[in-house]
Parts: sequence; C-alpha cells; structure tokens
Amino acid sequence: MTSTRLRAPADLGLALQQARLGRGLSQVELAGELGISQRSISEIESGKTTIYLRKLFDLMGATGVELTATWATDESS
Repeated sequence: MTSTRLRAPADLGLALQQARLGRGLSQVELAGELGISQRSISEIESGKTTIYLRKLFDLMGATGVELTATWATDESS
C-alpha cells in the first residue's frame, strides 16, 4: 500500500491517477465505470476541477484509494 500527503487538489489528482494506473485502467475505462466523461477524469487527475464529495468517494472506491483523516489534539486539557 502506498501513502502520500495531500496538500492540494493536484496532489489528490495525482494519487488517483497513480491508483488508476496501478489497477490497469485507462481514463476511458474508469470514466465508463463511473458514468462520467474521460475529460472529467483528466481534469480531476490534473487538479483543474473540483468535484462533489460523492463523486470523489465513487472515484476513490473504483481506484482503491482510501481517505484517512488525521488531526491534532490538545493534549494539555
């Protein structure tokens, strides 16, 4: 399993692209599976567009990408 820190939309797009390629899917195949255009996949992977969270989770599910939330806690209280 690979992990990377995401700091910008383009970082997430690159991670999704790497996961897609790792699964042997073309942009056209992934787009067909998700019911969106190949152009949309291209724009998401390049960080050129924003997407709704539901579509993001669909895309992550199709490529095997997991999202983990981490946050700082105030240990002094």
